[in-house]
Amino acid sequence: MATGLGERIKSGIYRVGVPLLGLLLKPLFRLRVEGRENVPPGRGVLLVARHRSYWDIPLLLAALGGRNRIHFLARHTLLRNPFFYPFVKYFAIPINRENFGREDFRRVVRALEREQIVGIFPEGTTLPTDRVRIGVIKFAERSGRPFLPVRLETEGPYPPRYPFGFPRVRALIGKPFSLRELEAELTGTESRRERYEKLARALMERVDRVGQEERPRPTPSAAG
Repeated sequence: MATGLGERIKSGIYRVGVPLLGLLLKPLFRLRVEGRENVPPGRGVLLVARHRSYWDIPLLLAALGGRNRIHFLARHTLLRNPFFYPFVKYFAIPINRENFGREDFRRVVRALEREQIVGIFPEGTTLPTDRVRIGVIKFAERSGRPFLPVRLETEGPYPPRYPFGFPRVRALIGKPFSLRELEAELTGTESRRERYEKLARALMERVDRVGQEERPRPTPSAAG
């Protein structure tokens, strides 16, 4: 009973807070959102995006709106930070990124099985890197849930240059697709490790193509 009440309170805070965040970010980044209709209602998905700035998270929250609650994976060490503690504790999925274990894995899969949107940045860092962590493929494999690709298209400096160098941002939400669709790119001769690595790279290539093949009709606002 208490758990259900607590979850309703968190959902209520999210539904109110995220639209308010959108009202702030819309003029600051001249934020436009395309493809919000591609978010499957009431279904667990792996939201996948590139990670270029700590602004990615609030921009993605605003892009999906208050009705599509995202549970981002977060380093458990952020629980030690008084500022980040309430956000990580009540609105994210804390994991031990340096020593990722079975319980961390189960926590993510359980969230997907509860039909939650789980947000993940497979690169694991905002620094330029060619590495893609293969865990995102294992989550999809174990849960059977699809990927939801999102690309933040920026015009101007990103990360922003303070105080006035904020870019124009367009959040492009692609259509969900399954792990099986990615597997069509495999030859069948790959080792287990090669298979995961190839699928992870193919996943990020799909993210990079969002909005380039077709242009969904823009939503009128990023604040809802």
